[in-house]
Amino acid sequence: MDNYKSLREEAFEANLEIQKQRLAIYTWGNVSAFDSCRGIFAIKPSGVPYDKLTPESMVLVDVEGNIVEGKLIPSSDTKTHQVLYREFAAGGLAPQIRGITHTHSAFAVAWAQACKSVPVFGTTHADHGTAAIPCTEFMDEEAVKNNYELETGNLIVKTFQQRSLNPARVNMVLVAGHGPFSWGTSAAQSVYHAAVLEEVCKMALFTHCLDSLARPLPEHIIHKHWERKHGPDAYYGQK
Repeated sequence: MDNYKSLREEAFEANLEIQKQRLAIYTWGNVSAFDSCRGIFAIKPSGVPYDKLTPESMVLVDVEGNIVEGKLIPSSDTKTHQVLYREFAAGGLAPQIRGITHTHSAFAVAWAQACKSVPVFGTTHADHGTAAIPCTEFMDEEAVKNNYELETGNLIVKTFQQRSLNPARVNMVLVAGHGPFSWGTSAAQSVYHAAVLEEVCKMALFTHCLDSLARPLPEHIIHKHWERKHGPDAYYGQK
């Protein structure tokens, strides 16, 4: 009996969604699915093309970075996922996080390479978050030499701490010079947020190209759009 069958399948299905949503080419992305009760996540194996993946090829890792089960080498970004689950989910800041996605989608990467946070220029962004999508600083040389992927996770956590951001409300981030990470209440939702992030970055880039001095959306409109979808009196969608 495979005690982790559903976790493997969740991670497998979510990884296939990366390619379906055109968020990465070749093997440029990974998704993990987290079992908070066991402190274990299933993640894509490193360098394996999406059409070669199976539920059985997913690798199981705990929040301390130990491989629990799996015949293949886990994603090179595993330690970043590990830190985020340990600090955000298991750490109690955002206990609902059950999935993390990392891609190299073009528009999100463009903002990351420019080392710029993405302002809330319009209601599409406001529907999914009330704050600018944060971009970290560049990682320093010592951190890169130490343990690059683990320090990437630490850099994300540090950015949220320094800017007093709640990972339960801000579910996406850009790592300077690198690319986007997103998370959600499931692996599938983390991919959904990755797709939203890419589209918002695309819209924001076009806005900036049309007007380099474009101002963010007024706060009262931002909060109106957030509240109508997520607030206590939300009325978007079906009951």
